[in-house]
Amino acid sequence: MKLAEIFSFPNPVNEYAARMVAFMVLSMSLIIVVADVRWLMIVLAYGFLARVATGPTLSPMGLLATKVIVPLFGNHVKPVPGPPKRFAQTIGLVMSSTALVCEYFLVLPTAATIILSILIVFAALESILGFCAGCFIFGYLMKWGLIPEEVCEACNNLSLPRPESSPSL
Repeated sequence: MKLAEIFSFPNPVNEYAARMVAFMVLSMSLIIVVADVRWLMIVLAYGFLARVATGPTLSPMGLLATKVIVPLFGNHVKPVPGPPKRFAQTIGLVMSSTALVCEYFLVLPTAATIILSILIVFAALESILGFCAGCFIFGYLMKWGLIPEEVCEACNNLSLPRPESSPSL
């Protein structure tokens, strides 16, 4: 496998696998906050970094979702555009890394808990309701012309819901 293949993000993405990953993020974040298992923040941040950089290729959660859980439940596929999902994973990376820095470098455990609590809400929305807040924001960034045209075309080919047809928050 070539390095360029490893460091790529799939397009399209299987919505079912993405929701399974979100459920694992939700579960891990809850364990960190509720059971106070703070060292898991390192694992959480690594998972986001791996998914942003390689999709499921180097992500334990991504591999578990795509290679085990989705096949176990009948290998259902619902293709959705990859770029918005990568954007959402990047937001998760920023949040989990910020929580990690707050916890271990700034010694602000309450701030880390607040950030992880926000991540819990968004992971719950994705895993339970199928609402990807990062994808929703991505749609607006496309509408406002802040996403390059070639990325928009990759999304448009897979019928990304537009903000004007999305429910308002």
